[in-house]
Amino acid sequence: MGGGCGGHGSGMKGAILQVRNLNKAYPMKTGLLEEVFAWKREAAVRAVDDVSFDVSAGEVLGIIGESGCGKTTTGFAVLRLIEPSSGGVRFNGDPVPSGGKGMLRFRRQAQIIFQDPYQSLNPRFTVFDTVAEPLSIHGLARGNMRAQVLDTLDQVGLRPPASFLHRFPHELSGGQRQRVAIARAMVLRPQLLIADEPVSMLDVSVRAGILRLLRSLSRDAGLSVIYISHDISTVRYLCDRTAVMYLGRIVEIGSTDAVLHTPKHPYTAALLAAVPRIAPRACRPRVSLGGDVPSSAKRPSGCVFHPRCPRVFDPCATTVPRKLSVDNDHEVACHLYDGSGRSPQ
Repeated sequence: MGGGCGGHGSGMKGAILQVRNLNKAYPMKTGLLEEVFAWKREAAVRAVDDVSFDVSAGEVLGIIGESGCGKTTTGFAVLRLIEPSSGGVRFNGDPVPSGGKGMLRFRRQAQIIFQDPYQSLNPRFTVFDTVAEPLSIHGLARGNMRAQVLDTLDQVGLRPPASFLHRFPHELSGGQRQRVAIARAMVLRPQLLIADEPVSMLDVSVRAGILRLLRSLSRDAGLSVIYISHDISTVRYLCDRTAVMYLGRIVEIGSTDAVLHTPKHPYTAALLAAVPRIAPRACRPRVSLGGDVPSSAKRPSGCVFHPRCPRVFDPCATTVPRKLSVDNDHEVACHLYDGSGRSPQ
């Protein structure tokens, strides 16, 4: 599935979340030998580099890419779980504050699900304690807190909900733990949910249920979701739009149907070519990438993908490609499309 929601990668009408030129750099320590001999070294590791995108109400945006490409760091920086180095994030038209009561209000509306539910849940808390805690923190325990918790557990598919109230995390299956983590986020009735690899730690048989739950929350509750994953099959199933990241940058973004069926960037094409297919006779072009992913501490000049790109040509090594619209709701940052001298094939 996918492609259900329209909108543009930057400047989407009615967006509840607007991310503009987001950057996150980590300073690097200089060793004694480097100081003595004045060896040149990058001043910082740029984990997120000039990232911009929008998310509209009820939309699921997928962010995909290899490990270390900056997907999770982007999600954390959007929520200010880590402080971005520069750039802006606006939520419902207002800048996301860096602290105080404004941050508390933002936290109520924007929640996160972490990758490993066993590590993200307090082993000393029962399910009731876990789901009720956000209500207490935000002063939302109106009337019967137990009823609020039961209603949320039922919403995420833990039924009968009363049978789960007094269980501890070690008494739950992996799928049940992740549903509790989702309930903890949803009990505040947020507008935005960031799901960071939410099914990667689960058995294949359990993943479909969690993905169906996320999709129903988006459609039925109008929840906006940023779904971070390296699993293209789950992105295809769940996401309306998809952004492809490489070495901290978004190289392609658009409707999921467009990005996964008609990829424009050579890196996106390489990712798709690496996905196994069940049909033994299914044929698709092979894409060969040379070398390894460069270090974020020693980023290539120009297009960061050019050392591995099978279609590299002169401008790629020297000039950073700008993001261009190649179709309705489909943007790509690649010199193949900017008139630099080589036409796309």
